[in-house]
Amino acid sequence: MKLLIVEDEPALRSSLVEYLRQDGYVVEVAVSYGEAHEKIKLYQYDCVLLDLTLPDGNGLDVLRTLKADHSPAGVLIISARGALDDKVLGLELGADDYLAKPFHLSELSARLKAIIRRRQFQGQRQLLFQELTVLPDQAQVLVHGEAVALTRKEYDLLLYLLTHPGRVLTKESIAEHVWGDAADAADSFDFLYTHLKNLRRKLQEKGAADYIRSVYGVGYKFSAE
Repeated sequence: MKLLIVEDEPALRSSLVEYLRQDGYVVEVAVSYGEAHEKIKLYQYDCVLLDLTLPDGNGLDVLRTLKADHSPAGVLIISARGALDDKVLGLELGADDYLAKPFHLSELSARLKAIIRRRQFQGQRQLLFQELTVLPDQAQVLVHGEAVALTRKEYDLLLYLLTHPGRVLTKESIAEHVWGDAADAADSFDFLYTHLKNLRRKLQEKGAADYIRSVYGVGYKFSAE
């Protein structure tokens, strides 16, 4: 899962990045309205953690842009503003939840998982595809009920493909979603090929069919056909 944290307070931003990366998320940051606006125009995110008070603008305008662009990203407002009007306006504009500062990181994590579950998995705690079962809350994959030992990147790859079944995904979009900003510095997609090869091997060793289809010159799709 890929997150964008829009927060200008250095200490809080650093704490959020460290905590969420340890929790397995790919995390990018924006420290201003301008930077946030640029990133949401260029990249897709599973969820945006959005402060309302930014040095060069209002976080609600970032939310308005996301909704105007029909972004599938969830939005969790994190703000010191305690006014009821701000909370109500944010939710009316389409935010999924609102968390007032200060907050416990464990509560943030729980709310974040709930948003992603509702948006990505229709509220379900498990994803089923043929003989595959994925438990997102535990980052666990089962084949015929038997656990598969995947690395975090292999799991992230599978989850991204599985949540877009039958859709052709470009190599660029897969790499950017799973590796974030680090993908831009890569000279080739060899790292992606290696992880996909290992993912296929591990799934097939447990008895799964190969559902990762190569689309020549474009990328990949996850399909039983």
